[in-house]
Amino acid sequence: MKKKEIQGYALLLLASVIWGFAFAAQSAGMDHVGPFTFTALRSLLAALALLPVIMVFDPHRNDKEWIKGGIACGFCLSIAMTFQQMGLVTTSAGKSGFLTALYILFVPLLGIFFKRKIGIHAKLGVAGALAGFYLLCMKESLSIASGDILLILSAVVFAVHILVIDYYSPKTSGLRISMVQFLVAGSVNVIFMLLFEKPDCSSVFKAWLPIAYAGILSSGVGYTLQIVGQKHTKPTQASLVMSLESVFSVLAGWIVLNEALSVRELMGCALIFGAICLAQIPEKKEEHNGTELL
Repeated sequence: MKKKEIQGYALLLLASVIWGFAFAAQSAGMDHVGPFTFTALRSLLAALALLPVIMVFDPHRNDKEWIKGGIACGFCLSIAMTFQQMGLVTTSAGKSGFLTALYILFVPLLGIFFKRKIGIHAKLGVAGALAGFYLLCMKESLSIASGDILLILSAVVFAVHILVIDYYSPKTSGLRISMVQFLVAGSVNVIFMLLFEKPDCSSVFKAWLPIAYAGILSSGVGYTLQIVGQKHTKPTQASLVMSLESVFSVLAGWIVLNEALSVRELMGCALIFGAICLAQIPEKKEEHNGTELL
């Protein structure tokens, strides 16, 4: 494994730790402000935090790919983070982390639209994740909470976000893509914030610590680490490392919020994480009369 590749995985692992603990911060922030307000403020704070970094480390850039990539990533991130934040209203931090981690399964599924075949490992992973999802989210009445649905939708959009980053990150500045995506995500959510929430200063002040963590660390640092880390890693392996945020989210919910999952929910978590790992195992290719078979 090359040095840059190792560094890339290390950056993605650090991002997963930051994101995992961010679920606790996001859940705590919802006690004082609405989802649009929280997402708008964390995104704009992230963009502001990245501006001086760009001025020091990447002051000159002639290409325009970072603008295109930032706008595309920004719209994806705005939708994904908003759904995630809304889902946290009724779902615990630990469960939210595991449901969000389903994006790792949606990445190969979305490949169908690009005429990419899904291997047996991915198929088994989807089946295992569905079983885990049933144990984790379905109630005795066979109903499902609205927050769980929002988190799954969030995972789908996060999968699109990963594919967009995989397309643009090798072409241009990761820092600039990250800053633009947060400007776009923040601007979109400001509009919805003013239309539906209209927060007051006292509520925002009460939520300043969760907003600061989510804005500076989870968004500004975490998503920038993702963009930079994906430059030197393969998408499937990178997604596996990033999916570890689900493990850290459970730890964060236990340490910070004193949350506990039932035995049934823990079994669901184990199945989902196992499915995520299984889906990332490379398919064996065999050569037979000059033809590669999966």
